[in-house]
Amino acid sequence: MNSRSPAFDELDRKIVTALMANARTSFAEIGTAIGLSATAVKRRVDRLRETGVITGFTATVKPSALGWRTEAYVEVYCEGAAPPRRLADVVRDYPEITAAMTVTGGADALLHVRARDVEHFEEVLERIRQEPFIRKTISVMVLSHLLPESPEAGASHPAPE
Repeated sequence: MNSRSPAFDELDRKIVTALMANARTSFAEIGTAIGLSATAVKRRVDRLRETGVITGFTATVKPSALGWRTEAYVEVYCEGAAPPRRLADVVRDYPEITAAMTVTGGADALLHVRARDVEHFEEVLERIRQEPFIRKTISVMVLSHLLPESPEAGASHPAPE
């Protein structure tokens, strides 16, 4: 038995493109568009999920509908060399942090933060700053999204009460 995954081919690319445009598109609709049966599309989608190409399906929701009215990006500067694993452990404890990544440049990490309002954002920022290895933060408030259909413009979970 061959343990290697089949290559990501042009049909896979078309399937992924269709699902990215609308994750609710049926396998039959995708199959009709690309010349495969619904069953063949399903098998390919299952394989793409198993191999980690497709990591999930989600709905993009207007943040304010879920209670998020304030948004910012926060550059995090650490004392010494804080390992990415340690940063990941910290940011997982904050439901307000919707994305976090290590970056090049002066900052060690960049956080995408949503909050109910400016007061809530300030509370979150103060909790982040209390982490013992964080030297300083620089925040940039988001005023509007220039690409409102982008995933970053949507929320994935409600604001805490």
